Amino acid sequence: MNIWSFSSLLYEIFRGNPPDIGKIEQKGLLAVKMGQMFALRFDFLPPETCTVLSELYQNTDRMPPEDFAELLEAHVDAGWRNRFLDIDEDPMASASVGQVHRARLRGGQPVVVKLIKKDFAANFRQDVRTVTRLFKVLTTFYPRLRKVADPVGLLEMIEHDTLAELDLTNEISNQTLLRDICERYRQEVDLHDLGFPQTYPELSNTNVLVTEAIAGSTLETRLEQGDLEYHHLKNLFRLHGFFMFAVGVFHGDLHPGNVLLDGDRFYFVDCGAIGRVSDRLRCGLFQFMKHLSYSDFNGCAAALRSMSDREISDKRYKHFLPKLLRLYKDFPGKTVSEVSLTEQMMHTIKMAVHHGMSFEKGMFPIIKSLMYIDGMVLRCNPQAILMQDMREFIPPLEKYVC
Repeated sequence: MNIWSFSSLLYEIFRGNPPDIGKIEQKGLLAVKMGQMFALRFDFLPPETCTVLSELYQNTDRMPPEDFAELLEAHVDAGWRNRFLDIDEDPMASASVGQVHRARLRGGQPVVVKLIKKDFAANFRQDVRTVTRLFKVLTTFYPRLRKVADPVGLLEMIEHDTLAELDLTNEISNQTLLRDICERYRQEVDLHDLGFPQTYPELSNTNVLVTEAIAGSTLETRLEQGDLEYHHLKNLFRLHGFFMFAVGVFHGDLHPGNVLLDGDRFYFVDCGAIGRVSDRLRCGLFQFMKHLSYSDFNGCAAALRSMSDREISDKRYKHFLPKLLRLYKDFPGKTVSEVSLTEQMMHTIKMAVHHGMSFEKGMFPIIKSLMYIDGMVLRCNPQAILMQDMREFIPPLEKYVC
């Protein structure tokens, strides 16, 4: 990314009008990652801008694959391929970072092979270094940007998270972590309809991941075909909510392409990103969602105040409360097509920040998860009253939360 594409990216994000998603995507992975991160920064960007930027989370455009033989030569030793009966050299999917191939092991087990494209991590690091230098120059002339958005800190976070996702051994360790949590609670919580594909660490490395092929299809495919039932999405909310609110460790990128459904059983895949939140935040957010589901907006305000990193005075809280009550005046009984939970949360957090509250960074991965679920429900059942439907899951979760 050079200075011109960098300047153009900032213009798209901060110009005040809805950004052009196509122009951002054309600038490459770093631009997309920056756009995705800013999509969650409704504490200082207009909610309308964040809503448009959130479309970058659903970027599933195919990218041209790289030569399969060249990737294998770069990433595995000579004997690796002998462990397979066959590998389809035409990828079933190809994105900017990597590509995925169908294969069978010598014993006949169907698997998928994920390959990181050659030199991708090195090129990404170079792009980050270039943009970091540009941001440092920019914040020298515009110090307000450093106070509001912390662009260098943002880039450090993007680099850390993206490079972690580019190391495919992290997918194995993160999946093991989530699987172990399931096993720990399986006797107490109904988690029988959640699974994870088997991984093959002996055939995997930083740039190659071999996993069991699951017979089901992604939720994205089911949504496109129009055959995903709403009760499945409610169950997904219950399962993911357990990890977020009861444990505080959860899949950090659970978009509809990262969830497979086989019958009634979900499989979480692409576990390269893990979200973590403090006990105070997960308890506060659970209380907020609980009160929201029962239209107790005074309780919502109190929950927000309890999880703020910065204590605000009673005077500021008295100014905040009536504004929040006005914001939610028409929320009860509204369907997801009438009122977006995502946009409502964006307005809520922005209002809270403007009244002196501040929240740990763990807040944003949870908001992203709610954004995904809200979007899936809108596509599946636009007449659903999502928060009202969530009431049935509150009592089983409550004893694990606080």
